[in-house]
Amino acid sequence: MLHIHFGSMEGEIYNAPLYFIHQYEDEWITDPLSREMILDVDKSTVIGPRLIDSPVLGAISPRELSGGVKALILMAHDESGKVFNASACGDNCAKWILKIAEKKELTITLHNIMKFDMEPFSIHILNTGEMVHTFSEYVDAAVMLA
Repeated sequence: MLHIHFGSMEGEIYNAPLYFIHQYEDEWITDPLSREMILDVDKSTVIGPRLIDSPVLGAISPRELSGGVKALILMAHDESGKVFNASACGDNCAKWILKIAEKKELTITLHNIMKFDMEPFSIHILNTGEMVHTFSEYVDAAVMLA
């Protein structure tokens, strides 16, 4: 289940990309879900736990992945129950956030309206307690909180 809190939340990891650099584990990078997300979002191929082939940057380490992919990998693999700010994620991360939330309880914060357009879905808006299932319902709920 995906839970979204619009705005800041006490205890959230606001800078997920920076947190990732100090917390990720090699096996997170080579996990099949991470490989898929890295290929889809960054158009890069995981060669090994510390080597990724980027069409733009060449050979890079996980530290050079985009902020969005770093946040997604944390959401998928961090088991501490931390709340991550997903505002560093572009709309191309939305489907992955929903996919991760199908497998585990996931709470994120957002400071923008992300385009969740893979309907139907179930998103719990923490600010209001409301459940939304379509992009239109989601936008209506988000706009009311702005």
